[in-house]
Amino acid sequence: MSESLVIQGNSRKEQYLSLLPQLKALVEGETDKWAALGNIMSAIKYGMNFFWVGIYVVKNNELVLGSFQGTVACTRIAFGKGVCGHCWKEKKTIIVENVDAFAGHIACSSESKSEIVLPVFDKKGEVVMVLDVDSEHLAHFDQTDEQYLKEVVQIIEKILNT
Repeated sequence: MSESLVIQGNSRKEQYLSLLPQLKALVEGETDKWAALGNIMSAIKYGMNFFWVGIYVVKNNELVLGSFQGTVACTRIAFGKGVCGHCWKEKKTIIVENVDAFAGHIACSSESKSEIVLPVFDKKGEVVMVLDVDSEHLAHFDQTDEQYLKEVVQIIEKILNT
């Protein structure tokens, strides 16, 4: 396992293509899912220079804060509430260009301006957690982020479902 990441490329696509194999190598052979998830969150945050990256885990019909990197975060989110709860309810990726314009947005940090949240599924196709990525810039996320963060979600699903 490497102790540092080397992210290369000028475009976001190139940066993701540089990050993904390093993520896979980082968690390869790790048997503790929380250790692996913690390293994935750190690698995404610092590798891609995002404001906040974390997971919320479905527990007792609410989302509970799991591994994350960034400022202090909301601990619990109800089903269907905020961007994360909406992602869970709809079972699909949600991209928000301006969190202040999202009805029901839960402001864990006033510095967060845009967000992308992706569902993570178990073997039965149920959402078991969401991957939440925030930026301090408006309209920071697009289809490129969705495409490559879905590949990150596949790595997470493999960890959870093996």
